[in-house]
Amino acid sequence: MTTRGITVLAGGLRETVDTTRAAEAAGFDAAWSGEFLNRSAIVSVAAMAAATDRIGVGTAIAYAVGRSPLVLANDARFLDELSGGRLTLGLGTGTKGMMVGWHGVTDPDGPATRMEELIPLLRRLWRLHEGPVEHEGRFYSCNITPTADIEAPLRTEIPIWTAGVNARMVEVAGRVSDGLICHPTLTDTYLAQVARPAIEKGAAHAGRDAAAVALKGVIITAIHDDVSVARREAAAQIAFYVAPRAYGPVMEASGFADETAAVQSAFRAQDHQGMVDAVSDRMLDQMAAAGPADEVRQRVAVLEQRYDHAALYSPSFTLDAERVRENTTAILETFSRTG
Repeated sequence: MTTRGITVLAGGLRETVDTTRAAEAAGFDAAWSGEFLNRSAIVSVAAMAAATDRIGVGTAIAYAVGRSPLVLANDARFLDELSGGRLTLGLGTGTKGMMVGWHGVTDPDGPATRMEELIPLLRRLWRLHEGPVEHEGRFYSCNITPTADIEAPLRTEIPIWTAGVNARMVEVAGRVSDGLICHPTLTDTYLAQVARPAIEKGAAHAGRDAAAVALKGVIITAIHDDVSVARREAAAQIAFYVAPRAYGPVMEASGFADETAAVQSAFRAQDHQGMVDAVSDRMLDQMAAAGPADEVRQRVAVLEQRYDHAALYSPSFTLDAERVRENTTAILETFSRTG
């Protein structure tokens, strides 16, 4: 059975905590927070964990660049302790432009190889109480010898899920991760023809069982009594995600090359309306659940069958803060297991 969560990527820290508390009260299995130019996944998940007792908490994603392996390992160690073992560490690199421009990475090539080096190193650092950790790799160097006794962490096997869009980055999940965080624009076609085969390829390379790699989906969810309003809100979020040129090949593989070209053309012209108008009904039906509550409930039941865990997510692009809050509340109420 697919477990269900909610993703919070809009609003401040207080609002993030309030949403997580409400999700716990509604019986959701997990709450997730990500990072962006003005948002810390680590700090927000710490606040989420401290404010709750039962619900799983996760970073979706925290940037795997910009922090040393030791800092990232210790952040996760303390988040897991704070939450009582409820943490899932979701990691991603972002685009090469983000790696360089946002995080000052001097070698942005090989992001998948970078992740494949980092994740086993994190797991070794969670066992630093067992002895020194020495590592010399392409991207990371560690030479750490404890000078005093180090207490074992709450868990030495904190689940690590990695984000991936292109086949090579998806393959990382098969090689070294516990799960794949799927992009909101993933479709049945892309999952069947690209993502699953990439996981299987990575797992085979590492001698692992591909079936042990969990799939986490992010479902764009817009609830409004006026179906045209809800669909437009969802379309805006889809347009936001496919606007970067890097997503062209991904959308082409899903059969949406024409729509994506139109979205990207409108984006370059700074035409937000044109971006939204370019999203077809077929794209919407593959990537979102939008409409009145009953219709959304039925649509989510279909889309979440793709995944082991489905995180519902309110659109925010072109929406004001009050509408995002209203929609998030509607999601929690519509999918509550306690009311």
